[in-house]
Amino acid sequence: MYIMLLLLGTQLHAQWDMHFRTDNYVYAPGIRSVDFHPKEVRLGEPIARLGGGDEQLTLEFDDVETDDHYLKYTFIHCTHDWQISDMNQVEYLEGFPEDMIEKYDYSFNTIVHYTHYTLSFPNQNMSFTKSGNYILLVYDDTPDNPVLTRRFMVVEANAAKVNGQVHRPTDVNNHFTHQEVDFEVIPGSFVVRNPAMTLHATIKQNGRWDNAKYGLTYHSFMNNVFSFDYDDGRNTFPGGAEFRTFDISTLRSNGDRIVSIDFAHRRNQAYVLLDEARPYSAYESRSTMNGECVYYNRDLPNPYSEDYVNTYFTLESKYPFTDGDVYVFGELTDWQIIDDAKLHYNREQNYWETCFFIKQGRYNYQYVYVPHGKQDIDATYVEGSHYETRNQYTILVYFREEGTPYDKLIGVEHCTLP
Repeated sequence: MYIMLLLLGTQLHAQWDMHFRTDNYVYAPGIRSVDFHPKEVRLGEPIARLGGGDEQLTLEFDDVETDDHYLKYTFIHCTHDWQISDMNQVEYLEGFPEDMIEKYDYSFNTIVHYTHYTLSFPNQNMSFTKSGNYILLVYDDTPDNPVLTRRFMVVEANAAKVNGQVHRPTDVNNHFTHQEVDFEVIPGSFVVRNPAMTLHATIKQNGRWDNAKYGLTYHSFMNNVFSFDYDDGRNTFPGGAEFRTFDISTLRSNGDRIVSIDFAHRRNQAYVLLDEARPYSAYESRSTMNGECVYYNRDLPNPYSEDYVNTYFTLESKYPFTDGDVYVFGELTDWQIIDDAKLHYNREQNYWETCFFIKQGRYNYQYVYVPHGKQDIDATYVEGSHYETRNQYTILVYFREEGTPYDKLIGVEHCTLP
């Protein structure tokens, strides 16, 4: 049996090259509303604990195409900087190297019909024997037909202690607009030799990967504590602004910041309140989900009763966007720059607008600017940037132990502004 699994794992490993990306991405056009989180924490990050018992991560998504798909999935181990590890799957997986997604349901009483897929793991068929970074690859029949990829992490059970702190940056030029994330690592049972080469850290802001700080190395060491406290800005982020919100969990009345709801062209339609660009506005405090969204139908509590809605966004700006484009951005766009979310200028109404198709629920979003010819995402060009913004930071600490061929995830810390 072991020889069969080794051969199958080797065959799958040989197919990894160039067939998929090692970031969060959707490849199939009918896939919508991808939701990946700890099974019991809807707004949590996909981080599992090695040997965590009943702790699981849950992936959910919709397929709005009419054809049924018999989808499979597998896991690929990665280095601290998201390169595919050299290990064979039998070295980090227990059980089978691939499996079917067996749980799927059909939408209930919706205008737009879809199939809702659910996968929870680790499970009796597949679990992990190594910590570190992983890619969840969902595919149709073979890995060269990818459907989606998701990043997730598995942390050591006896994790190192990480103490993080968010505060004003050391650089006085960014004192009112940025946030600095300093932290220290107490390795505990991990014997760290040659830390400049073997110890690395990553900092994420609000769960995003596009602006994460990768490959951070320690700044100083004293009393068995590694300090990651810099003065050169490598651990500094623009504070940005609190996310905008709206609610389309009901289609019977106007939800929060929804000015109109109707039904036209065989689709539900919702219109979000006109927004204003605010690059130089004062900080506005409000409770948000830091860019995330929650899918639900307030009127029909039945499972899979959330319908899809053409949702219209409008932005009024005194500032021209002549050298770049503006997009709606957040978990509602899968934290990607997508064509449907690009704003176009309405000369008759004198504002920018776009419309795209999303599921019923409550949403956070913001407007981001992308200069022509570049891929840089600037969340401050339209929204402004403030030190006070309540961003959520995640610190990930990796260690390649002497004699091991992979990067262990030895510590995780979540922190925000005090």
